[in-house]
Amino acid sequence: MPQMGESVVEGTVSKWLINVGDKVQEDQPLVEISTDKVDAEIPSPAAGVITKIIASEGQTLPVGALLAVIDEAGKAAAPTAPRPAPEKAAAPPPPKPSPQPAPQPPPAERPARPVEAAQAASAPASAARLSAPLQPRDGNGGQPARFSPVVMKMAAEYNIDVGAIRGTGLGGRVTKRDVISYMESAKQGASATGAARTAPPSPSRAAGAAPAVAGAAPAAPGIIPRQFLYEPREGDQVEPFSRRRKLIAEHMVYSKTHSPHVGTVAEVDMTRAAQWRDKNKAAFQARHGFGLTFLPMVAMAAVRALKEFPRMNAAVTGDSLVIRKDINLGIAVDTEEGLVVPVIKQADQKSLVGLAAQIDDFARRAADRKITADDLAGGSFTLTNPGREGNLFGIAIINQPQIGILRMGEIKKRPVVIEVDGADAIAIHSIMYLTLSYDHRVVDGVLGNRFLFRVARLLEAADFEL
Repeated sequence: MPQMGESVVEGTVSKWLINVGDKVQEDQPLVEISTDKVDAEIPSPAAGVITKIIASEGQTLPVGALLAVIDEAGKAAAPTAPRPAPEKAAAPPPPKPSPQPAPQPPPAERPARPVEAAQAASAPASAARLSAPLQPRDGNGGQPARFSPVVMKMAAEYNIDVGAIRGTGLGGRVTKRDVISYMESAKQGASATGAARTAPPSPSRAAGAAPAVAGAAPAAPGIIPRQFLYEPREGDQVEPFSRRRKLIAEHMVYSKTHSPHVGTVAEVDMTRAAQWRDKNKAAFQARHGFGLTFLPMVAMAAVRALKEFPRMNAAVTGDSLVIRKDINLGIAVDTEEGLVVPVIKQADQKSLVGLAAQIDDFARRAADRKITADDLAGGSFTLTNPGREGNLFGIAIINQPQIGILRMGEIKKRPVVIEVDGADAIAIHSIMYLTLSYDHRVVDGVLGNRFLFRVARLLEAADFEL
């Protein structure tokens, strides 16, 4: 499972495009993967024969999990076999025993789950594997603890210390199943002995069996569910969340619970920018084949300000602030399935025309569902423009692991007080409210305000070139 964006920790196998025994070429599409960020076809890393398909359609796996095995020698081990059934139909088969005896795990350690066991017992060394390097996880490696948005959402709802849960995922990652097992074990232990919640999980859970309850797990004593449910009434329309909408919701909750958001608003006089646009838009359209909008102007001003305030172009890693070398500007783009944020790489090296062309290309490809995982990776700061339908301003949620996001408001003509020949006068100017949301763990009010003030002044000067 490849890494399809910095904040993406898992993906779902939507559809296999090949079967066991098929010959494939390098870069041939093999499988469709769905995440909260993008639906993408994963290309083959090498030419050969598909000898094993491990992940089932409908199965959700963490980044780095094994999907399939390719024999680069080109020898098919078996005739074409049907694709695995969806995850709900059956669990993956257990691995064959190793010819050499393996040491027995300690009693407190859980046995490997089927997918992990199959990973360990699969394919010869010459096989090309569809996987990516795992990110450091909490557990035995001693790395800073990192938990998926699903786990953090459950921990917040049920008031659980996730640091007390032993993870069984890849690299010791705490999974949703681990949280459910912990809660069930705590409930059983409390009802049987009245002791603290330290009971080990049951063998069935350790082996990867599905939880008995498909929905929310029962709360153990002392764990208070913090959610309020509305019971639909007659005439209500119930619209189930799509998988992407669920994951977007989880990422938003994760961002709000981890980054203390502060929002600040600037009033920007866009009169000069509007005049400059009106003067150049016809020639720009004729020369480049697409319209000149205000969005690339705001993008240019943001990039210039990020160069002057590099601490805004950063990320939090553990107890450290990483100031990024490259300014990679994410541009929020609306699609039928929700927002995606493709990234303009090294935006500080592009002209206004280059930024405008990249933004137009993103909009076209997003409408055609052709945004790729590479387009979404590596963002260091985000700019979002909700549109021209009457919004004054808004406070956007930070796109993790970034520490800031700019949100444009609608540009409207308003009466303002200006100075003419030393006297005050009322004039009609084009005004926009620009909002900055920043992570107060690492950005203080002074820095946030100075950065936003600089963006506003750059826009008001309208010092742009085509």
